Amino acid sequence: MTSPRAVLIGPPGSGKTTVGRMLAHRLGTGFRDTDADVETVAGKPVADIFVDDGEERFRELEAAAVRQALAGHDGVLALGGGAILSEATQELLDGHHVIYLQVGLTDAVQRVGLAQARPLLVLNPRSQLKRLMEERRPVYERLASIIVATDGRQPEEIVGEILKGLPA
Repeated sequence: MTSPRAVLIGPPGSGKTTVGRMLAHRLGTGFRDTDADVETVAGKPVADIFVDDGEERFRELEAAAVRQALAGHDGVLALGGGAILSEATQELLDGHHVIYLQVGLTDAVQRVGLAQARPLLVLNPRSQLKRLMEERRPVYERLASIIVATDGRQPEEIVGEILKGLPA
């Protein structure tokens, strides 16, 4: 059974995709993003899944994507920000090298841009993002074997810190 070298978790705007791609490159391995996997299976963007099928259906697809990726991907894996809400996913992450990319609200807002299609940030984006981050922070922290603060830092610096914390 294969297992990812690193699993990145964190809220929208924490840098999971950017840092994940760079980390995978530095490790000489592949990168996989479960949101992209969900979009491939559904045949449409995440935002459209939320609108057309609802959050519950999205979470079902997401849980399946995470389960498959954890079992079959040996590179760097980035999970969608809310993937950790599933208790089954939390259990599956046990024993993996989970890196929580911690980000403050100001940096997250700048990175997300709030103009992109973020289905859970529709009405009052800044307030919604703040609420999501506060609700999920304890779960991110509990699941993480490495916590890396990303505020005001370049992706290369973040990747360097992750590499120091990963087993050889």
